[in-house]
Amino acid sequence: MNKPYLIGISGGSASGKTTLIKYLSEHFLPEELTLISMDNYYKDIENQVVGPDGKVNFDHPDALQLDLFADHVSKLLKEESVSIREYTFNTVRETKMITYNPAPIIVVEGLFIFYIQSITALFDLKIFVDAEEHLKLGRRIRRDYTERGYELKNVLEQYEQHVMPMYNTFVLPYKSMCDIIIPNNHGMDKAIEVIYHHLRAKLT
Repeated sequence: MNKPYLIGISGGSASGKTTLIKYLSEHFLPEELTLISMDNYYKDIENQVVGPDGKVNFDHPDALQLDLFADHVSKLLKEESVSIREYTFNTVRETKMITYNPAPIIVVEGLFIFYIQSITALFDLKIFVDAEEHLKLGRRIRRDYTERGYELKNVLEQYEQHVMPMYNTFVLPYKSMCDIIIPNNHGMDKAIEVIYHHLRAKLT
């Protein structure tokens, strides 16, 4: 491989992106694959813009440090290491630093990765994880209500006012440009297996 093989994984909230990247991170060694998640590039809360409804729209691209994210992806392709503070959704920020090191395969994951024009053309493989809306909403409720402790009323309001409108505007339009679309309505084991063997072939 003359340069790192760059993969982009996008899709709606609770579509199954985390399941896919978790599998990849567990089945490849750190020196084989580096995973960089857009979730760690949210701006500090004091730098977020409050909307007319008095809330921060964390599902809008402006909530993230997109320029820094694109810069880090570009540096990894040049085989340079980059670091950023880990972002945790239930707190403002922790001081723990995450370092991403270059590897033959670089996996980039996030809602808006195909929205960033400066890195769109750099991807060797673009993957979109999809699911029916009622399934994504159910998974979102289980995640935010059960795991993150958010009130159910707030979860539903956020999904209706922020998640869905932003998905339709900034995520869904890029689905048709992807090389692989995974329908994760009843699991995606076969799709994951295909992607795994494709990446193994690239390494060898």
